[in-house]
Amino acid sequence: MTSAVATEFARKIRDREPAVGYWVVLDSPVSTERIARLGYDYVALDAQHGLIGYNGMLTGLMAIDASGQASGVVRVEANNATAIGKALDAGAVAVIVPLVNDAQDAADAVKYAKYPPHGIRSYGPMRSALRVGPVPAESDATTMVFAMIETPGGLENVEEIAAVEGLDGLYVGPSDLALAIGAAFPGDPAIKDEFEAALKRVSAAATQAGIAAGIHNANGDLAQQRLGEGYTFATVASDLTHLEATAAAHLQQARS
Repeated sequence: MTSAVATEFARKIRDREPAVGYWVVLDSPVSTERIARLGYDYVALDAQHGLIGYNGMLTGLMAIDASGQASGVVRVEANNATAIGKALDAGAVAVIVPLVNDAQDAADAVKYAKYPPHGIRSYGPMRSALRVGPVPAESDATTMVFAMIETPGGLENVEEIAAVEGLDGLYVGPSDLALAIGAAFPGDPAIKDEFEAALKRVSAAATQAGIAAGIHNANGDLAQQRLGEGYTFATVASDLTHLEATAAAHLQQARS
């Protein structure tokens, strides 16, 4: 019952093979579908900071699935059973869980994403019935959970977080992680060395635990760099920033 695309994506992530995704913050299913057809391994919808409500998440996931190529991932708004369950029921293959500070937070996220006896996910698959089928364990097999490392506690406890049973990967939120280690603003050059050391610690923790290490990136060049440094999946951001940058470049060219 599980789609071949979702199965292959889960295999690639769990085998620590390189994967590249794209970040979506706009509630625009048509553009999301076009992005999903470009060849990205996954498209992530941002339900925490993005401009996407539940209906936008649902139609965005439908658009991604319609591409027949990419898998739908959701960064949920909070680490709780409702947010995680709704994203999975809407059809997400994986959830990125924010503000994970310690191993207990990570264990809770896994518990919320899995059906009994391994978790407490409530059984009510509306759209996700397309991949859950009659046996919840079949859904659990391809449902993935990524813990965001972006807080002082998350970095301090990253090795214990990575070792949590059932967790599929770590995911760095670079802006918040930079602030967590003392940056005055994201990209602050004053903490460059400390930031790079933190990134190495996260990827090393994932490697030691045998799970995936993911990171958010402003552009493809940086994503390529991080993949070369030991991260196993990288997201390029985002539809809104790229729309603005492209429009600005055309305006500048037209007026030059």
